[in-house]
Amino acid sequence: MLVKYFAYIRDYTGAKEIQIEHYKSLRSLLRELCKKYGAKFENKVFTGENLSDEIIILVNGRNIVHLESLDTKLQADDVISIFPVVAGG
Repeated sequence: MLVKYFAYIRDYTGAKEIQIEHYKSLRSLLRELCKKYGAKFENKVFTGENLSDEIIILVNGRNIVHLESLDTKLQADDVISIFPVVAGG
């Protein structure tokens, strides 16, 4: 599966995208990414056990709020995109 990082999330990962082994759910993938990238990344992605309101995640171009959120099932060929919420005026 392919994981893409956008904007300042790249600062935490040091990469624009990575290929990673298949994880069955979005939650398990994100937990593994937190282990890989450390506390700064984890603090942006999670608030306790819930997804942070500072992050938007797409699976194959669909926002996970329209899927099963952190319980979204993943396939080996999925593309996961992780964005920070951007505010502007």
